[in-house]
Amino acid sequence: MNSATSMPPTDEFTTEQKEYLQGFMAGAMASGQIPFVGVDPSGKLTGDPAAGGPHLGLPPEEDTVFGTPVEDLCKPELIKRELNGLDVWERLVAHAEANKFPDDADCFRFKFFGLFHVAPAQDSFMMRLRIPAGIVTSTQLRGLADLADDLGNGRLDITTRANFQLREFAPKSIVDVLTRVQDLGLTSKGAGADNVRNITATPTAGFDHTEILDVRPYAKAVHHYILNHRDLYGLPRKFNIAFDGGGTISAAADTNDIAFFACRVGEGVAGVESGIYFRVGLGGITGHKDFAKDTGLLIKPDQAVPLAAAMLRVFNENGDRTNRKKARLKYLLEKWGVEKFIATAEERLAFDLVRLPLDQCEPRQPVLKHGHVGVYRQKQAGLNYLGAIALVGRVQSGQARRLADLADHFGTGEIRLTVWQNFLLPNIPNAFVPSVERSLERIGFTTQGSTTAGCVIACTGNKGCKYAAADTKGHAVALAEHLRKNDRQTDLPINIHLTGCPHSCAQHYCGDIGGVAAKLKDGREGYHIVLGGGVDQEQGIGREIFKGVGAEELPGLVDRIIATYQENHDTGESFVEWTRRHEIGELQELISP
Repeated sequence: MNSATSMPPTDEFTTEQKEYLQGFMAGAMASGQIPFVGVDPSGKLTGDPAAGGPHLGLPPEEDTVFGTPVEDLCKPELIKRELNGLDVWERLVAHAEANKFPDDADCFRFKFFGLFHVAPAQDSFMMRLRIPAGIVTSTQLRGLADLADDLGNGRLDITTRANFQLREFAPKSIVDVLTRVQDLGLTSKGAGADNVRNITATPTAGFDHTEILDVRPYAKAVHHYILNHRDLYGLPRKFNIAFDGGGTISAAADTNDIAFFACRVGEGVAGVESGIYFRVGLGGITGHKDFAKDTGLLIKPDQAVPLAAAMLRVFNENGDRTNRKKARLKYLLEKWGVEKFIATAEERLAFDLVRLPLDQCEPRQPVLKHGHVGVYRQKQAGLNYLGAIALVGRVQSGQARRLADLADHFGTGEIRLTVWQNFLLPNIPNAFVPSVERSLERIGFTTQGSTTAGCVIACTGNKGCKYAAADTKGHAVALAEHLRKNDRQTDLPINIHLTGCPHSCAQHYCGDIGGVAAKLKDGREGYHIVLGGGVDQEQGIGREIFKGVGAEELPGLVDRIIATYQENHDTGESFVEWTRRHEIGELQELISP
């Protein structure tokens, strides 16, 4: 356009034009209306919108992210605003070619591809995958084992989101790692930073005798919906979604931001047809001492994906982007109230949401606490699943390959990961069960459950995470070995959770016995011990009973805690029930030597 006919910059208006604009604005503001004022192609002021040019009478738009002024954004939000984490492929390639670690900003962005620079714990990359419902094939497992050997540390770690982490990749390998994972039909996209994490589901879905609904299709559908919608990345903070099929084994769904619980409504309930539905829980974040609370919502199964998408978008647009400690869904629910949040989500839906009191649904099947360890019959005649312990989730590459062989030779080539850091081998014919059990033992796993050492969970710890204050995996292994050596058994099973920092990746508040790591005054690694936590029918936050216990003292203390329970509990009384009927001081006196 010729400069003679273009609109002049606002600081080049003549004195007469500026005075006109000032008078116009003053009059418009006084009247409460701001009619159009612009500049025509000749550079003259006009009140005719058809003459072209922007509306100069409007105040300038404030630069915001979903209504939050840029100057108020926290550092990660500024990083995302500068460059979306999904748009860093060229940077990933450049870092790989230069064998170079990223700066702080790109370190955050690379997490959008599931890549974590975990210095100073390890001066290398960790990759976290996305495995919806925790289901992997034997072919994928072999491929991951090869990848761990070729480029990593030769090990796969099962996480508390029924997922895998692979560790110790050099910068030069990150593109090879990403492409090889994709070649296996897997992905790591959105597995870190402010994104929806792996979608979990009941690990026995599809073969549980008592399940109400096979939830695998819904978990996978949410997974793929998120992968294919760019606006569902870069949330105010991370987000967890889980599906519980109502059967024998838990998915710990009540620890998630959104929890879908399959339920059945019988005949004769007013206003609702009998059938199978999901109930919806919101706001679980056990590191902040909260569980997903039942909202009263009763939805048809095929409504789960659109409802999850609507709720994610409401959170994305209204969650706190100024304070990372208040950026999870729990805090938006506290600020707004659950009803406002649901109503805002419902505005985006093509169907009305139905509410029904929880007691109008049929009661949930009680969870079998250690039903993820041992041999159990499936609802398919003549088939079984074997739940095996991979202590603290560690699987060496050689073990992974042999496990894949077992899945092929005796099952259907499928392995299920669980949120308890172990795995299930499904579809094993009756005649092959003893052979598979012996083979698992030879590989280094066990299907023989221990009521105390059968579920010892630990986060990565300070050997691989900069936030952790202790070697949680090392201490958990030592603790489990101590309990097995002493054959410490109880009437009912006990879960033990060790986590390295207040982020609580191992959900220590949910364990019968939980520990959060801390550096003690004398420099030793230690733990603050909580007792009486649980999920599902035992739902509750553990209470802190002992503070500053040295790591070397932990096995003896846990052994004493369990022995005290054995000596003092009533017949049939679980560990959780026993601890909750005592005050903190009473427990300290009973347990202390």
